[in-house]
Amino acid sequence: MDTNFWHQKWEKNDIGFHQNDANPLLVNYFKTLSLAKGSRVFLPLCGKTLDIRWLLSNGYRVAGAELSKIAIEQLFAELGVAPKISGAGELEHYSAPNIDLFVGDIFDLSGKTLGVVDAIYDRAALVALPQTIRNRYTAHLMEITKKAPQLLIAYEYDQSLMEGPPFSISNEEVNQHYRDSYDLTLMASTDVAGGLKGKCAAQENVWLLKNG
Repeated sequence: MDTNFWHQKWEKNDIGFHQNDANPLLVNYFKTLSLAKGSRVFLPLCGKTLDIRWLLSNGYRVAGAELSKIAIEQLFAELGVAPKISGAGELEHYSAPNIDLFVGDIFDLSGKTLGVVDAIYDRAALVALPQTIRNRYTAHLMEITKKAPQLLIAYEYDQSLMEGPPFSISNEEVNQHYRDSYDLTLMASTDVAGGLKGKCAAQENVWLLKNG
């Protein structure tokens, strides 16, 4: 997908995908990762999600990657925190106590730059990417995090009824990406109230991916 698509979304404030509260699925299922307080959680394609505030307030450290500088500037403004900004190769590194956010193309983020990751929370990354990119993304994610355990949230629906994003990610596709590296557990599958974007029936699936 053309990166301009997402830049334009943020420039126009066309961010219907942004939630105004922490995701209830994060609140309900994060404990299944069995992380100690102080663990470092990576959020790929994080936007300005309030899930970051929830993780910080519950004693976790946060790292994230996001294409849009607008999103990250708004996130820090809403946290009431002034970030330190430095270069990190092709990326910009916005940091504050317990938070490191890298602005730019996630494929330019290396494991060395990212640092130690104890778990991944993917609510908005896999579903945001077209099928042609998803294999590259999942391989890169596992490489830079050394296959850290994941809490993955994905939508499943009839892709012919609506163009993504968010794209439909079938259970079989999740398995294809990750079964060689993780033990996969489908923790929950719930109907999206009112349909996805009000257009079509969809399920929201919560996956726990742990190292075998």
